Amino acid sequence: MGMPRMGLIAALIAFGAAAHAAPPLAQRIGRADPGGMRVATGVHGGAGSMRFGPLLGAHALSTNLLFVHRGTIAPGSGIGQHFHNDCEEMFVILDGEAEFTIDGRTSRLAGPVGVPDRMGHAHGIYNPTDRPLQWLNINVGMTKSYDNFDLGDPRTGATLDPVPQFITMRLDRSLLNPAAANLPDAAGGVLYRRALGPTVFSTPWSYVDHILLPAGATLERRAQADMSEVYYVISGTGEVALDEETAPVGAGDAVPVDLGEARAIRQTGSQPLELMVIGVARDLAAKARYRAETEARLPPRR
Repeated sequence: MGMPRMGLIAALIAFGAAAHAAPPLAQRIGRADPGGMRVATGVHGGAGSMRFGPLLGAHALSTNLLFVHRGTIAPGSGIGQHFHNDCEEMFVILDGEAEFTIDGRTSRLAGPVGVPDRMGHAHGIYNPTDRPLQWLNINVGMTKSYDNFDLGDPRTGATLDPVPQFITMRLDRSLLNPAAANLPDAAGGVLYRRALGPTVFSTPWSYVDHILLPAGATLERRAQADMSEVYYVISGTGEVALDEETAPVGAGDAVPVDLGEARAIRQTGSQPLELMVIGVARDLAAKARYRAETEARLPPRR
């Protein structure tokens, strides 16, 4: 039998928060393990069942990343509408179509797409199709504590808005542009887009970037004293260097880069390396400085 409702999520967060010395890089990288995922039913009062497990937990970064979860949402299943008042989440589907809800408004969106839920708002997701959805969940808090308030609303049969009445994020390669102006550490024809910026989030969560490294491309060595990052590999293969360690990465892997750690990434293999990057600042003051510095580099508005 699957673990009911919220017991599994609470258990995964508690596991992720366990303090321990930083392991070698190869062990820090979260790697998708379909066989190791557990079944959950009635998640936040949602319909049906899903399988998921942690890629990264609260221990992965010293900043207030709580978790990155990876899983599948079965047909006719989902996560019921619920609030977070001290943290914010983003559901991402990597394929198929899902019905996303924010504050009681629902739209059907085709993946790969993500919908952020700001702190103090309600969200949910439902799979109305006949195929499982490949799903990610990212959560960042004001602290390392997770909170939720469930509404008991599975969002089945919801009225759909043709135009979403909430913020969405598309991971569409056709929207990418040459990275030179925005990523000075990029080399070899890297393509880039900032999918979500600092103003979207209320916590120290600062951005979501979409990056594509074609054959032979690299992100050169870079360290940020006040910004941590997670690099999720959407597709392709590569090699990550973190300080003095290196490790291979492939589709489904999540690489945590903590404050002050120097990272470098290069593409390997026959296909481009496609990345989704989550930026989490040290605190709100560091986020404000980052935003000011970023906006200062923008051309003046006419």
